[in-house]
Amino acid sequence: MTEGEGDGVNIVTFGCRLNAYESEAIRQQAAADGLSDAVVFNTCAVTAEAVRQARQAIRKARRERPGARLIVTGCAAQIDPAAFAAMPEVDLVLGNAEKAAPGALLETGARVRVNDIMSVRETAGHLVESGFGGLKERARAYVEVQNGCDHRCTFCVIPYGRGNSRSVPAGTVVDQVRGLAAAGYAEVVLTGVDLTSWGADLPGQPTLGQLVSRILKLVPELPRLRLSSIDAAEIDADLMRCLAEEPRLMPYLHLSLQAGDDLVLKRMKRRHLRADALTLVAAVRAARPDIALGADLIAGFPTESDEAFDNTLKLVEEAGLAFLHVFPYSPRPGTPAARMPPVPGKVIKDRAARLRAAGDAALARHLDRQLGRELCVLVERDGTARAEDFTEIAFAGDAPSGALIRGVVTGHDGRRARLGDWTAA
Repeated sequence: MTEGEGDGVNIVTFGCRLNAYESEAIRQQAAADGLSDAVVFNTCAVTAEAVRQARQAIRKARRERPGARLIVTGCAAQIDPAAFAAMPEVDLVLGNAEKAAPGALLETGARVRVNDIMSVRETAGHLVESGFGGLKERARAYVEVQNGCDHRCTFCVIPYGRGNSRSVPAGTVVDQVRGLAAAGYAEVVLTGVDLTSWGADLPGQPTLGQLVSRILKLVPELPRLRLSSIDAAEIDADLMRCLAEEPRLMPYLHLSLQAGDDLVLKRMKRRHLRADALTLVAAVRAARPDIALGADLIAGFPTESDEAFDNTLKLVEEAGLAFLHVFPYSPRPGTPAARMPPVPGKVIKDRAARLRAAGDAALARHLDRQLGRELCVLVERDGTARAEDFTEIAFAGDAPSGALIRGVVTGHDGRRARLGDWTAA
């Protein structure tokens, strides 16, 4: 959960970077509409815990700001508006398609305004001014190039919160990236719900790799371009070529793997198998030897046996993953997986802990490999930066957020690498 404030309006953001991007659009629209003394909750529905945290934050906000207007939006509000409308603390519930529209945050008499998300055909990519980059006061800028998802993984409720896949036209994306580079951002991140599906709904069906190539060609002044989480089943040939040939495309991929066992992957309705993931990892490393890889993994998916879990656990080392996002399985109402035989809660908790421990060990191995390397890193805040492969870096001294600095890695603490004496890059 992140929170920001401006002009008496707090934006409380849960979940993904796309939500954080859209929270800035909400902030800008709130200012344009003259909204004041309000708290907007941009919710997440990925897990039951995310929904619980949102409800808890809403109740807390009402106690602390009894006179403020409390507005709930985001995926959880889109999927279950009645649940939030039933909370006496809430003044307005807005759907994902409505949340940054002009005037939507203001009093109009209707307490719930949530339309059919499946009917939406446009993205909100044009809503955030380039000078903000979607995330205010951050080192890097995020650009929404895609929203929604056409796939129906059995555990996932997000398509019902985001709708079907839709892409921002390439020209619009390039213009926004160019504006961000002109505003001084050294790094831009392309983000979306199902990023690798970008272009499938556009004329000619261009690929994500073609978009990346176009950005790098037409915005030569941008030092670094990065991708957010991608689906391992959809990496196209142009994207692979960009990884191999374009040093300004950062050498880090965060893969939506979810599991390392074929039966579990089939029951999840994923579009890859274990061997596919390992083949992809090998191909990516052949194209870009300095690349680092992260992954989303779910612990305790329904019907997951001890053997199936072991296959996922082993995948961490076999694939050479460096960064893990581990999710204990959480049943989401209305999804097919919620009707499958569950794994006991204690077992889920134990497996998640074991996966996180494997992730800690994998990160330590990755950090060991950084020792003695000279790195160019992007400063995020005082004493903290990120390398090109997304390794977190600690450094001494003062450097402004968004600056690029260079130095040699002299050690690590198991979580961050430590940079020795550094200079401006």
